[in-house]
Amino acid sequence: MTEEATTWVLADPRAGTAAQPLGIAERLGVPFRTVPLGWGPLARVPWPWPSLAGLDSAARARLRAPWPRLVLSAGRRSAPVARWLGRQGARLVHCMRPGAGAAGFDLLVLGRHDLSPARSAQDQPPEAANAFPILGACHRMTPARLAAAGAEWAVLADLPRPRVALLVGGPVRAENMAPGIAAALGAEVAGFAGSVLATASRRTGAAATEALAGALAGRPHRLHRWGDGGPNPYAGFLAWADAVVVTGDSVSMLSEALATAVPVFIADPGGLGPRHMRLHGSLIAAGQARMLAAAPAPFPRQPLDEAGRVAAEIRARGWV
Repeated sequence: MTEEATTWVLADPRAGTAAQPLGIAERLGVPFRTVPLGWGPLARVPWPWPSLAGLDSAARARLRAPWPRLVLSAGRRSAPVARWLGRQGARLVHCMRPGAGAAGFDLLVLGRHDLSPARSAQDQPPEAANAFPILGACHRMTPARLAAAGAEWAVLADLPRPRVALLVGGPVRAENMAPGIAAALGAEVAGFAGSVLATASRRTGAAATEALAGALAGRPHRLHRWGDGGPNPYAGFLAWADAVVVTGDSVSMLSEALATAVPVFIADPGGLGPRHMRLHGSLIAAGQARMLAAAPAPFPRQPLDEAGRVAAEIRARGWV
């Protein structure tokens, strides 16, 4: 927001990663500076010490005094950069496992699904004193944003109820969901929905998106294709949904769906690893979600605001 802000957000180029510290910063209620990060050829090196070596020259130029009092970051690549700023006197709050140097952060915001034994010497579990477990991941889908989206997309109220938001991802670290999976999912949701508010993502792929469109054809629906021009109705879909179905491959979309007050159902597209299965289990155990097989039976749940909870902890510690 301003150059003088004493809170900095290190924004990874990946939107889902950047959204985590940005979501916390927006809930703090104080001015903050967003520092876009760009990566050079050494970014993938698991630096065991504080370092700016992974940054490109433009990103390094953005790091200049006066130094921040608080740094919010996320992801392994930004962890050594945050630790370098810690040497300049900043408090450090980091989302996701940082790899090496976990004990060097003042607060580690970790999804309960990531609280597992270390997988290697460079991936040590965090010290208990600095771990702050949450459900899912932090994000920017605040109550205020949902309210604004509801007003902006009031036209969706004309669709038949129950309106079911269908958030479709794709293979983890890849692209292009199998068209048959997308079609089957669309047909299943359309079978119990009055109308479907469907959105594809970058990982869904064109073929799967068209298969989804075919499954919804002839039924009341609205489909947002990845890369469509014009305003994105994603937040509007969440604001007007009576229930939300999310493919279980997307931590971000699942977490954003939990910002609503409606039932959230997890669709398993197959091929998911232990981390995603632990995520599903943690949400179900907390009463925040159920598997798609339980739909459309409603169940009570409260909106989840983990970014707000982290922000409250930061304020309580006097770091802003």
